[in-house]
Amino acid sequence: MLKLKFRKLCEAVVDNVNPASIINFLFPAAVISYEDVSELQKSKDDPKRQCSDLLDLLHASENPQAFILLYTAIKAESHLQWLIERIDKFTDQSLIDLLQQMYISEPTGQCVYSTRKMFLFMAYYHFYCTLYT
Repeated sequence: MLKLKFRKLCEAVVDNVNPASIINFLFPAAVISYEDVSELQKSKDDPKRQCSDLLDLLHASENPQAFILLYTAIKAESHLQWLIERIDKFTDQSLIDLLQQMYISEPTGQCVYSTRKMFLFMAYYHFYCTLYT
């Protein structure tokens, strides 16, 4: 669920996080590859662009630890404790609202996923939260 929280708070992350320190944290943890780092270095003169590119890369990643380690990297930055508090305070209802927005078909307004799938997803979310909070 951290992935959804980071999606919702993307602008705050891009505007306030130093991507170089995050890259230096994620590379040794094997969340991003050498090729990824090389690609991200192309936008090092524009930190907001670099941070946005990094978030795009993490959202496309198959690594289940990507956002846990991103959270950990941000938490290590003492001046970003306010952002950690915003991430932590992001409520279940906020996530439910976000999921409903994601699962409603734009042209028809119909639900794309069944109620059962939503229930299973929320059960997984609850399980996940009990493990990592």
